[in-house]
Formats: sequence, structure tokens, C-alpha cells
Amino acid sequence: MPLERRGLVYPYGMARPADGALAEVAEGVWWLRMPLPFSLDHINLWLLDGGDHWVVVDTGVNSPAVADHWRALLAGPLAGRPVGRILVTHYHPDHIGLAGWLSRKCQAPLLMTRGEFMLARVLTLDVAPEVPADVLAFYAAAGWSEEQIRRMEAAGWGRFARGVSRLPTGYQRLRDGDRLDIGGRSWTVVVGSGHSPEHACLHCPEAGLLISGDQVLPRITSNVSVYPTEPEADPLGDWLDSLARLRELPEETLVLPAHNEPFLGLHRRIDQLERDHHDKLDRLAAMLAEPRTVTACFPALFGRAIATDELQMATGEALAHLAWLVRRGRAEVEAEGSVRRYRARDARVPVSRPTAAS
Repeated sequence: MPLERRGLVYPYGMARPADGALAEVAEGVWWLRMPLPFSLDHINLWLLDGGDHWVVVDTGVNSPAVADHWRALLAGPLAGRPVGRILVTHYHPDHIGLAGWLSRKCQAPLLMTRGEFMLARVLTLDVAPEVPADVLAFYAAAGWSEEQIRRMEAAGWGRFARGVSRLPTGYQRLRDGDRLDIGGRSWTVVVGSGHSPEHACLHCPEAGLLISGDQVLPRITSNVSVYPTEPEADPLGDWLDSLARLRELPEETLVLPAHNEPFLGLHRRIDQLERDHHDKLDRLAAMLAEPRTVTACFPALFGRAIATDELQMATGEALAHLAWLVRRGRAEVEAEGSVRRYRARDARVPVSRPTAAS
């Protein structure tokens, strides 16, 4: 039964398929939910009817439970036709984790944007017995305590590779604007950035559908972080620019996200996301009247205590907001030994606000 909440309409309410089970959400489009071993305990994958084959969009994390679900699907509901293509929206392990395994098992090509595939390949090879010194310095500069740094050292380096099966050597490249014929329908690749470098969404104008991956989510916001691999990046600026591009799609588009439930109200959700981040930027700018480390900025952004296992992600998010302010001349960085502090350049000047109607 449809449900309306915070201006968004959920055509299927809060109902969702059981882990490993299929639910048809539109003609030839099936919703597949898989478990995750994190606080965010699920991911939505999508199966598209390609006529004589199946197209898989995202694969789930590399875990025995998810692999068992795939084996059951291939032997059961999907057994009548082969998996012909595997499309991955971006490089994060919950999306690409079983792509290599499934590609080999089904003898199906992997389709991704170049930036996502290459970064995934690099990270799966980046395994070492010790955490690199420049990574430790990156988090120490953000204000981590010695105990927090020691905890990171003890965890080792290469966690990404643990959640991702061996990737194929080659892939088929997706580019922004590419059109894929799937079951007689045309799906357009819409590339965004910020959450990841070259995230591919799929838009089908004929069916009024958008497979949004992690670029637009209905009840949580996409993680947008600065990482040690690109410490001077501006991912929040990239992500907000990408949201503006997605606003060009029709408001009545049914959005099929990677987390939570399918929803209607794309423009309204973009408004909400923009407003939320600009509110955070306002609070952060006000806090920077006095110099602060990255970790000291957490209260302006999260409004709650950050758990130990959330520290790295929270640091990346805080850095993304600080980088946005610095890039636009709203804040500056002060180095004091190995620690960096941020100060507003002029706390009286308000952060620019989105102009779209809410």
C-alpha cells in the first residue's frame, strides 16, 4: 500500500522483499535485497529483463551469505536464462563485492565507468601488513588521539580487499550519456560524483525509472567524504553539482535506490538533501569563529556521539564540509605542528544557500 512520508511517496510502502528474494517493481524490473554485515544492514540490487538474458545491477558484498543467495537464485528463479551482463554503479564493496565471482560463474562481462573500475582494481591490490605512515599522519592531522591512531594501526591495511572478490582483468566501459538497450528499452547512463569518483546511475525515460545507486537515497544521505588517497578533494561540491544534474530528470520518476525503499519525489528529495547539507555548512561556519580540529567539528554536523567504528567515516564527512568552505573562501587552514585547524575567514558572511524551491 502506498505511503507518504516527509513529502515522498513510497508506492510499495515500507514493504520489502526478504533477503535473496525477488519482487517486481515495474515491467521487467525486479528488486533483489541482500544482507550487509554493517549497521546499514541491507542493499538493494536490481535485475533487468534483457529478453534472452538477465542484466544484474550491483552484486552485494563478498560474503558467504550473499554468495549462497546468488547460488539459489541462479538455480531457481533465474535458471531459465543466463546472466548476460553485470553492471556495477560504483566501486564500494556492497556494490562491487561479488562482481568478479558472479562474472566468472556466469561468464558475463562487467560494465562500469573507468574511474570506478580502476579505483576498485587499485584498492583490491593495496594490502599491506602495516598502515601507511601518510595515512596515519592524515588522521592525526584531523585531531585523532594517540589511542585512536593505535587502534587503526592494529586493524591493519587492506580492509577493502576483504569485501571484494577477485575482479576480472578487463571490463566494458560505461560513459556518461551512453545508451544501453535492455529488453527493448533504452537506459541512459547518468554519471555523478562526490559519493564516489564516477558513479553510474541508469535512467529509463520510457518506463519513468531511475536506478540511483547511492547518489540519491530517500531516508538517509549519501556518505560524502575526503580520503587520504585525495586529501585536497572537494567531494561535497562534486556531489551537489551531481544532484543539480539529476534535477533535470522528471519529478515523477520512480527512484530505485541502493538503500531504503523505491520512492516518488525526486526533486523534493534533492531539495531536502541540499537543504540539509547547507544547514550543516551554516552551523559549521558559525563554529569556526574559533580554530577547530576536524574532530572538534563533529557536533555541528552529527548532533550525537560518534562510535568508534564510525570515526573514520565521520572524519571523512567533516573534512568534505570543511573542504567545501575552504574552496569557496569561507574558511582557512592553520597548521600547528602535525595538527590542522580550521578557522572561518569571515564568520559574518552566510554560506550560500540553494535556490531551488523546497
